[in-house]
Amino acid sequence: MARILGVGIGTLDIINTVAEYPAEDAEVRALSQRLARGGNATNTLVVLSQLGHSCAWAGVLSEGPGARYVLEDLRRHRIDLRHCRRIRGGKVPTSYVSLSRATGSRTIVHYRDLPELRLADFAAVDLAAYDWVHFEGRNVAETAGMLRRVRELAPRLRCSLEVEKPRPDIESLFPWVDALLCSRDYALHRGFHAPEEFLRSLRLAAGRAVLSCTWSTQGAVIVGPEGEMLHRRAVVPERVVDTLGAGDTYNAAMVDGLVRGIPLGDALDWACRLAGRKCAQLGLDALHVGEAPYGPS
Repeated sequence: MARILGVGIGTLDIINTVAEYPAEDAEVRALSQRLARGGNATNTLVVLSQLGHSCAWAGVLSEGPGARYVLEDLRRHRIDLRHCRRIRGGKVPTSYVSLSRATGSRTIVHYRDLPELRLADFAAVDLAAYDWVHFEGRNVAETAGMLRRVRELAPRLRCSLEVEKPRPDIESLFPWVDALLCSRDYALHRGFHAPEEFLRSLRLAAGRAVLSCTWSTQGAVIVGPEGEMLHRRAVVPERVVDTLGAGDTYNAAMVDGLVRGIPLGDALDWACRLAGRKCAQLGLDALHVGEAPYGPS
């Protein structure tokens, strides 16, 4: 079991399931509606907790019922909240999700009026209490300061960085991490149309970091520190129910494999399998049943 800190956002998700995604200017009736706790970093931590790790979250929330819902869900999943910064006023970050029953795909409109976590907040964290820190690739200037602090005060503490969306200067963070977990959307924004060529382009900036990129139904690719490249097909369930959080699940399984020190091919297999399992069910609860296929830690 590893002690893992996640730095990023937690959200309130309002999820409307619709028969199929509506056309522009259409008015449709939702088949169902549910609330869920979301956010990339907290989703990843919830999965890592299920995989047996001791997890803590560093993020920002407002007061009020929505924030309480998020915090209660994280407590239910045994996430340590001592590094959560609470702000009076404002609204809990909220994602309005349309989930298509026809395809299982989701479309998200996100609203946020809270500030991001500051370097000053992160400076209060005792880094000696953790074995791994996972960062969301957002709030780049402050995150750069956090990564520098890790390298200066705890140079042996390993870090991963999720890069889901293009953000100004996000590439400046790449040299500071041990694992870089990128999305297809980010690769496409950079002008690449295949994960292999995209990951090769990152090697100079990312040094000896492990590099990974998911590519929707085509699977995922990983590149090791020595340049070894491995590809695995996506594990697509017989019926795709809900893709919301599938990328966060993949990232969690990848961090799980890396922190345990298993071979990269096994880590990639596990990440693709667990992400596929996520797509076959609603939400993240009871996602992992039994031991990971590569055996106990």
